[in-house]
Order: sequence, then structure tokens, then C-alpha cells
Amino acid sequence: MNFNLRGSLVIQRHAYIEKIKKCFQVNPICAILGPRQCGKTSLALAFAKNQASLFHHFDLENHRHAKILQENPLLTLEELDGLIILDEIQRVPNLFVTLRYLVDHYQKKILILGSAHRDLIQQSSESLAGRISYLELTPFTLTEVIDQYPKIDRHFTFGGFPKAFLQNDFKLAHFWLESFIQTFIERDLGCLGFNINHGHMRHLWFLLAHYHGQLVSYTEIGGQVGISHTTVKKYIELLAGTFVVRILRPFHQNITKRQIKSPKVYIRDSGVCMHLLDMTERSLIGHPKLGALWEGYALEEIIRFLEVRDENCYFWRTEHGAELDLLLMIQGKKIGFEFKYSDVASLTRSMRASVDDLQLDHLYVITPKGIHYNLDAKIFCYGLKEFFVFAKDFFFE
Repeated sequence: MNFNLRGSLVIQRHAYIEKIKKCFQVNPICAILGPRQCGKTSLALAFAKNQASLFHHFDLENHRHAKILQENPLLTLEELDGLIILDEIQRVPNLFVTLRYLVDHYQKKILILGSAHRDLIQQSSESLAGRISYLELTPFTLTEVIDQYPKIDRHFTFGGFPKAFLQNDFKLAHFWLESFIQTFIERDLGCLGFNINHGHMRHLWFLLAHYHGQLVSYTEIGGQVGISHTTVKKYIELLAGTFVVRILRPFHQNITKRQIKSPKVYIRDSGVCMHLLDMTERSLIGHPKLGALWEGYALEEIIRFLEVRDENCYFWRTEHGAELDLLLMIQGKKIGFEFKYSDVASLTRSMRASVDDLQLDHLYVITPKGIHYNLDAKIFCYGLKEFFVFAKDFFFE
């Protein structure tokens, strides 16, 4: 799959093509889920053009396509040969029963695309159990663009959404991000069937950028927005379910220290977060949220690279001050991460406490710079790019 914008270099996403192939080796239906504008349609069409001799693409944002599939879904689809692509499936949720019939009786191969997490598309899990594989598509990751854009700074400040990242100018990228946020709130969430107050949602999203990397207090945020804490929780979970916010749960275990029980929240795309904070390239250095912005950015990149499921991602913090930014459960091991926006990282008491109390197998301190050295027997410091080189062999051997 190629992405190109205004003469920019081409970004290819071969890894996702291979993942779709594996999905179809297991089940007749593959669901590509991810945030709006992350490239789902481009990926699906690239896969179809390279892997299928014949395919049919239905865009359910197209009123004519949606009407046909609402009124006569079986009549429309049962006679088609080749791959069937259904774009923005959440707009016609009663299609799922028809898809089950098609794969059971006609052995159809179907690629569906959606902008909501599978938990929000409940019909798919109920109607298509045992017939569907899920693949989350994210905006561009650092590892996808690093060969053509070697400096982390561009990906960090522009974010990974293709139409922002591939702009030639920072201001143009953030002009697009403003349009993305506005359209997402005023149109896309409504199309998912959620009844929200646009003003409250916009204010909430703005506040979440300021809470980025911090513990969430639903009551505190509700007081600032002017809505109940239950509505705040509902709205945040909705943003998480549409892939724009990450809710990171605290890790608990039976140790003597009292542990924090509130979750932390992150805006998943660094470009979106910077835009909501009204940050510029010039104001980035020295900004009070720079450390939190780096933490969220590096945290998201590592989770994506290591392909860790949400239920295996945590943070840890005690009321006595010990904390760990990210705890991942990988292959039966506990792997910890600390994120420091600094040239050099030092060993701290909190790091030692994390290793000892949580019985970590390894703890990695991740910085922007290309460095690598040991801080302790189980504690290592890496630049983000250098960690990916190391992790490719260590975690995927």
C-alpha cells in the first residue's frame, strides 16, 4: 500500500498486507478496525489489487451503496464473485447476519472496515463468532516511516495520521488535524449511533490533552466541563473505543504498599495532542507538557511495535511515590518501561522499587537519543529507535 501527498515520499505498509493474508488463512472474514483517516480504505484496496483477481468495494458512507445494502443485502452480495469489501461497516450493523449466511453457504471472502473497536460493534462478535479475525490498523508508526524520515522529530510533532504526517508544513498538518477533530466530533461519533453534546465533547477532549499521562478524575473533569462524572466516564470510554484515547489501567498485586487504583489517560496520536495543547515546533522545547507528551508517544509506539493487547498493558504507582510508566505482560514475562525526555537517564529509587516489588524481568528506560547502556543488572537505557532494533531480535526471535 502506498501513501503519497503533494510530492512527498511514498510510505508503504507491507506488514499490514501480510497480516491480512494471515487473517484470511484462519477465517473467511477479516475486520480492519482503526481510527478515522488512518488509511483503512487504502490498505483494503491495496490488498485487493495485489491479492484478488476480482473484488467489489462498497462504501457505506455513500448513500447509494448504503441504501442498496440496507434494502437488499443478500440479493446484492450473493451473486458476486471475488473479494467483497464493506467500508465503514458500523453504519449498517444489521449486515452482520447476512455476512454469516454468505460465508456459511457461499464460502465468500469478506473484508470489512470499521472506525470503532469490536466491543462497540457488538453484532460482529455475536453473529460472526468463529468466522472473523480482527486487525487493528493504526496511523503511521515510527518504524514505518523511519527509513524515509530518519529524524523522530517529524513523526513526534506531526503525528501519524497520513494526511497530517505527509504534509510539507507543520501549520498545514495542524490545519488538517483541526478539521479531523471537528469532523470526528460533529459527524463521525453521531454516525456510530452515539448521542453526544458536541460542545461538551470538544471541551472534554481539550481537557484530556491537559490530563495526558495523568490519573483521571472523572468528578474533577466533569466539574470543569459541566457534566456528571458518569457522562465523563462514558465519553472517555467512547473515545477509547474509537481509537483516539488510550485508557491505561493500574496494575495491582498483593504487596504491602498501597497502590493507586485510578486509570491514566493518553491521547493516542502525538500530533492530535500537540494540536489540542496549541503547541508549535518552537514552543515544544521547554513546554510543561513535553515530558508527558514524550511518554505518551513512546508508550504508544512500543505497544504497537510489540503488538501487545490492551488487557496486557498497565502502569503501576504506589501512594509512597514508587511508579512505573508502562508494564507489559509479554510471553509470560513482566517487562517495565520508563520514558525520559532527556539526553541521559539516571538510576532512581523508583526504578529499583519497580524491579523489586513487581519482580520485573527487565526494565527499559526510553529516551529520544540514540544511546544504549546499562543502569543495573535488569535496567537498561535505550534510545527509542535503538530499542526497536534490539527488540526485533529479543522479543521476536
